[in-house]
Amino acid sequence: MASNEEARGRFAWYDLMTTDIPAAIAFYTKVVGWETEDWKGDKPYTMWRAAKGPIGGVMDLPEEAKKMGAPPNWMGYGAVPDLEATCALATELGGKVLVPPMKIPEVGAFAVLSDPQGAVIAAFSGSGDAPGHDEQKKVGEVSWNELMTSDYEGAFAFYEKLFGWTKMDTMDMGPEMGGIYQIFGRGGLPLGGMFKKPDAMPGPPMWLYYFNVDDMDAALERTKVEGGKILNGPMEVPGGDKVCQCMDPQGAMFALHAYKK
Repeated sequence: MASNEEARGRFAWYDLMTTDIPAAIAFYTKVVGWETEDWKGDKPYTMWRAAKGPIGGVMDLPEEAKKMGAPPNWMGYGAVPDLEATCALATELGGKVLVPPMKIPEVGAFAVLSDPQGAVIAAFSGSGDAPGHDEQKKVGEVSWNELMTSDYEGAFAFYEKLFGWTKMDTMDMGPEMGGIYQIFGRGGLPLGGMFKKPDAMPGPPMWLYYFNVDDMDAALERTKVEGGKILNGPMEVPGGDKVCQCMDPQGAMFALHAYKK
């Protein structure tokens, strides 16, 4: 475990906001292998549980989001030591505060932000140690965090100041695939990547989260059997890992990631 200061910039939590919670639970428990656990809070909330403990949760897609045309989606939470200061900095850097700081009794507080290009992410400050860990992710955990954006350099400048992320390796994917793929991390460990979304790729800038699975072929078969869609892949990436981008039956995008064996 780590304090909020030590964990600054770590992805600490992941929420699925959806239109059918029971159906989403049935899908992801089969596809990814998560178990669920009810949170004993003031409002009903179901958490996703992997081998090392809870990694996120599932909730109803807010009515305000539905009215704005937002589809079901996954949202990551970046750990910060001072939530109010983070919100002020996000605004100063050209982002927006979509949901101002809200307290979760005995847990901490969070706020929902958008970066200058429009991708949505949350910031979280815990009342105790920050959740998550920095070691290589296990099966069922989120092993990669990817930003598809209109300006990856501008986006990185925002997140560098907001979360303290640093640039790591780059890859040139070619103009048809968005050009430079910028890997970013914290403490010398990679967290994910960001790149310019190709013009042919529909939708606004967004974050995509990769769930680690032991066997890609088996996980993709489960995805199809349970009513999900395969959007792109599977493909091998540099280093030998396999990835695939998918959509769940309610319309939320997610991805699968299997380490090279």
